[in-house]
Amino acid sequence: MITARDVILRSWRGPALPADGSWERMAPLREGLHAVLAVHAHAAVSAPDTVTDAELTQWGADGLGGAHDPRLMTRLAGREGVVDVLDVVLVATGTGSSPLVARPDLADHPRVRFARETRECVRVLDWPGRDDVVVTVGDSLGGLAVVSYEIDAPARGHGLGTRTVDAARGLVPEGEPVVVLVSPGNTPSLRAALRAGYEPAGSIQLYRPGPDPAIP
Repeated sequence: MITARDVILRSWRGPALPADGSWERMAPLREGLHAVLAVHAHAAVSAPDTVTDAELTQWGADGLGGAHDPRLMTRLAGREGVVDVLDVVLVATGTGSSPLVARPDLADHPRVRFARETRECVRVLDWPGRDDVVVTVGDSLGGLAVVSYEIDAPARGHGLGTRTVDAARGLVPEGEPVVVLVSPGNTPSLRAALRAGYEPAGSIQLYRPGPDPAIP
Protein backbone atom coordinates (compact mmCIF):
# COMPACT_ATOMS: atom_id res chain seq x y z
CA MET A 1 0.00 0.00 0.00
CA ILE A 2 1.29 3.44 -0.90
CA THR A 3 2.32 5.81 1.89
CA ALA A 4 1.97 9.57 2.24
CA ARG A 5 5.75 9.80 1.83
CA ASP A 6 5.53 8.01 -1.53
CA VAL A 7 2.77 10.29 -2.80
CA ILE A 8 4.46 13.50 -1.69
CA LEU A 9 7.91 12.65 -3.02
CA ARG A 10 6.60 11.38 -6.34
CA SER A 11 4.56 14.55 -6.77
CA TRP A 12 7.61 16.64 -5.87
CA ARG A 13 10.36 14.94 -7.86
CA GLY A 14 8.72 12.05 -9.74
CA PRO A 15 8.02 9.63 -11.15
CA ALA A 16 4.61 11.25 -11.34
CA LEU A 17 1.49 9.41 -10.26
CA PRO A 18 -1.28 8.90 -12.86
CA ALA A 19 -2.84 12.30 -13.62
CA ASP A 20 -6.16 10.79 -14.68
CA GLY A 21 -8.54 11.69 -11.87
CA SER A 22 -8.02 8.38 -10.09
CA TRP A 23 -7.48 7.73 -6.40
CA GLU A 24 -5.85 4.97 -4.39
CA ARG A 25 -5.84 3.72 -0.84
CA MET A 26 -3.06 4.99 1.42
CA ALA A 27 -1.62 3.64 4.67
CA PRO A 28 -2.64 5.41 7.92
CA LEU A 29 -0.22 7.98 9.31
CA ARG A 30 -0.34 6.32 12.74
CA GLU A 31 -2.92 4.41 14.75
CA GLY A 32 -6.16 6.38 14.70
CA LEU A 33 -4.73 9.14 12.49
CA HIS A 34 -5.65 9.21 8.81
CA ALA A 35 -5.29 11.62 5.91
CA VAL A 36 -6.54 12.55 2.47
CA LEU A 37 -3.79 13.70 0.13
CA ALA A 38 -4.31 15.26 -3.30
CA VAL A 39 -1.72 15.91 -6.00
CA HIS A 40 -2.04 16.71 -9.71
CA ALA A 41 -5.23 14.92 -10.88
CA HIS A 42 -4.66 12.09 -8.38
CA ALA A 43 -5.53 11.44 -4.74
CA ALA A 44 -4.65 9.05 -1.94
CA VAL A 45 -7.09 8.28 0.86
CA SER A 46 -6.37 6.67 4.21
CA ALA A 47 -9.44 5.23 5.92
CA PRO A 48 -10.37 2.76 8.66
CA ASP A 49 -10.49 -0.89 7.61
CA THR A 50 -14.26 -0.83 8.09
CA VAL A 51 -14.58 1.55 5.12
CA THR A 52 -14.34 -0.19 1.75
CA ASP A 53 -12.89 1.13 -1.49
CA ALA A 54 -16.34 0.84 -3.05
CA GLU A 55 -17.78 3.07 -0.34
CA LEU A 56 -15.04 5.66 -0.81
CA THR A 57 -15.77 5.78 -4.53
CA GLN A 58 -19.51 5.99 -3.89
CA TRP A 59 -18.96 8.90 -1.48
CA GLY A 60 -17.09 10.85 -4.14
CA ALA A 61 -13.37 10.13 -3.72
CA ASP A 62 -11.47 11.03 -6.88
CA GLY A 63 -8.35 12.86 -8.01
CA LEU A 64 -10.18 15.92 -9.31
CA GLY A 65 -11.13 17.61 -6.06
CA GLY A 66 -13.54 15.03 -4.69
CA ALA A 67 -11.09 13.71 -2.12
CA HIS A 68 -11.27 16.99 -0.17
CA ASP A 69 -15.04 17.37 -0.50
CA PRO A 70 -16.42 18.22 2.97
CA ARG A 71 -19.12 15.58 2.54
CA LEU A 72 -16.49 12.86 2.11
CA MET A 73 -14.44 14.13 5.04
CA THR A 74 -17.56 14.22 7.23
CA ARG A 75 -18.40 10.63 6.37
CA LEU A 76 -14.85 9.51 7.08
CA ALA A 77 -14.67 11.23 10.46
CA GLY A 78 -18.21 10.48 11.60
CA ARG A 79 -20.22 12.58 14.01
CA GLU A 80 -17.66 12.49 16.80
CA GLY A 81 -14.45 12.52 14.76
CA VAL A 82 -12.11 15.43 14.12
CA VAL A 83 -11.16 16.86 10.71
CA ASP A 84 -8.09 19.09 10.61
CA VAL A 85 -7.66 22.08 8.31
CA LEU A 86 -6.75 21.79 4.64
CA ASP A 87 -3.01 22.39 4.18
CA VAL A 88 -0.68 22.92 1.26
CA VAL A 89 2.19 20.42 1.32
CA LEU A 90 5.53 22.11 0.56
CA VAL A 91 8.85 20.30 0.29
CA ALA A 92 12.49 21.40 0.27
CA THR A 93 15.85 19.70 0.62
CA GLY A 94 17.64 19.75 3.94
CA THR A 95 20.88 21.64 4.35
CA GLY A 96 22.27 19.75 7.35
CA SER A 97 23.17 22.78 9.46
CA SER A 98 20.90 25.17 11.35
CA PRO A 99 21.38 28.10 13.74
CA LEU A 100 18.29 27.05 15.71
CA VAL A 101 18.86 25.73 19.24
CA ALA A 102 16.99 23.21 21.39
CA ARG A 103 14.29 24.62 23.69
CA PRO A 104 12.89 21.74 25.78
CA ASP A 105 11.41 24.33 28.15
CA LEU A 106 8.80 25.11 25.47
CA ALA A 107 7.35 21.59 25.64
CA ASP A 108 3.95 22.84 26.85
CA HIS A 109 3.49 25.35 24.04
CA PRO A 110 0.24 24.64 22.11
CA ARG A 111 2.20 24.32 18.85
CA VAL A 112 4.37 21.64 20.45
CA ARG A 113 1.42 19.76 21.94
CA PHE A 114 -0.28 19.60 18.54
CA ALA A 115 2.93 18.42 16.87
CA ARG A 116 3.24 15.57 19.37
CA GLU A 117 -0.34 14.49 18.68
CA THR A 118 0.41 13.99 14.98
CA ARG A 119 4.18 13.32 14.74
CA GLU A 120 6.86 11.15 16.30
CA CYS A 121 10.22 12.13 17.81
CA VAL A 122 9.33 15.82 18.02
CA ARG A 123 12.14 18.28 18.74
CA VAL A 124 11.50 21.85 19.93
CA LEU A 125 13.76 24.74 18.94
CA ASP A 126 14.08 28.53 18.82
CA TRP A 127 16.56 31.15 17.76
CA PRO A 128 19.39 31.80 20.25
CA GLY A 129 18.49 34.62 22.61
CA ARG A 130 14.84 34.82 21.54
CA ASP A 131 11.61 33.87 23.28
CA ASP A 132 9.14 34.85 20.55
CA VAL A 133 9.56 31.89 18.17
CA VAL A 134 8.86 28.18 18.58
CA VAL A 135 9.87 25.62 15.97
CA THR A 136 9.09 21.91 15.92
CA VAL A 137 10.36 19.13 13.70
CA GLY A 138 9.09 15.56 13.88
CA ASP A 139 8.53 12.43 11.82
CA SER A 140 5.18 11.96 10.07
CA LEU A 141 3.58 11.38 6.67
CA GLY A 142 5.07 7.92 6.33
CA GLY A 143 8.59 8.87 7.38
CA LEU A 144 9.17 12.50 6.43
CA ALA A 145 10.56 15.29 8.58
CA VAL A 146 7.73 17.79 9.11
CA VAL A 147 8.43 21.31 10.37
CA SER A 148 6.04 23.75 12.02
CA TYR A 149 6.68 27.11 13.63
CA GLU A 150 4.95 30.00 15.34
CA ILE A 151 6.07 33.59 15.80
CA ASP A 152 4.60 35.91 18.43
CA ALA A 153 2.53 38.70 16.87
CA PRO A 154 4.88 41.63 17.72
CA ALA A 155 7.77 39.91 15.90
CA ARG A 156 5.86 39.27 12.67
CA GLY A 157 6.13 41.21 9.44
CA HIS A 158 9.91 41.66 9.38
CA GLY A 159 11.07 38.57 7.47
CA LEU A 160 11.52 36.40 10.55
CA GLY A 161 9.15 33.77 9.16
CA THR A 162 11.24 33.33 6.03
CA ARG A 163 14.46 33.14 8.03
CA THR A 164 12.91 30.63 10.43
CA VAL A 165 11.48 28.23 7.87
CA ASP A 166 14.75 28.48 5.93
CA ALA A 167 16.75 27.68 9.08
CA ALA A 168 14.47 24.69 9.66
CA ARG A 169 15.83 23.11 6.47
CA GLY A 170 19.06 22.61 8.39
CA LEU A 171 17.33 20.36 10.93
CA VAL A 172 17.49 17.43 8.49
CA PRO A 173 20.52 15.96 6.73
CA GLU A 174 21.75 17.63 3.56
CA GLY A 175 19.74 16.55 0.53
CA GLU A 176 16.98 14.83 2.52
CA PRO A 177 13.38 16.07 2.12
CA VAL A 178 11.79 18.34 4.70
CA VAL A 179 8.09 19.24 4.68
CA VAL A 180 6.10 22.19 5.92
CA LEU A 181 2.27 22.23 5.94
CA VAL A 182 0.61 25.62 5.47
CA SER A 183 -3.06 26.56 5.33
CA PRO A 184 -3.78 28.19 1.93
CA GLY A 185 -5.28 31.20 3.69
CA ASN A 186 -2.14 31.77 5.76
CA THR A 187 -0.55 33.81 2.99
CA PRO A 188 2.36 35.22 5.05
CA SER A 189 3.53 31.71 5.97
CA LEU A 190 2.92 30.45 2.45
CA ARG A 191 5.02 33.25 0.98
CA ALA A 192 7.71 32.65 3.60
CA ALA A 193 7.98 28.97 2.66
CA LEU A 194 8.16 29.77 -1.05
CA ARG A 195 10.85 32.39 -0.48
CA ALA A 196 12.82 29.86 1.58
CA GLY A 197 12.89 27.41 -1.32
CA TYR A 198 10.01 25.08 -0.49
CA GLU A 199 7.99 23.83 -3.45
CA PRO A 200 4.28 22.89 -3.51
CA ALA A 201 3.69 19.15 -3.81
CA GLY A 202 -0.01 18.74 -3.02
CA SER A 203 -2.68 19.29 -0.39
CA ILE A 204 -3.57 17.30 2.71
CA GLN A 205 -6.20 17.00 5.41
CA LEU A 206 -5.65 14.94 8.53
CA TYR A 207 -8.57 13.42 10.40
CA ARG A 208 -9.30 11.18 13.37
CA PRO A 209 -12.38 8.98 12.94
CA GLY A 210 -14.85 8.86 15.78
CA PRO A 211 -16.51 5.65 16.95
CA ASP A 212 -19.07 6.02 14.18
CA PRO A 213 -17.12 6.56 10.92
CA ALA A 214 -19.20 6.67 7.76
CA ILE A 215 -22.18 8.17 9.59
CA PRO A 216 -22.90 11.68 8.22
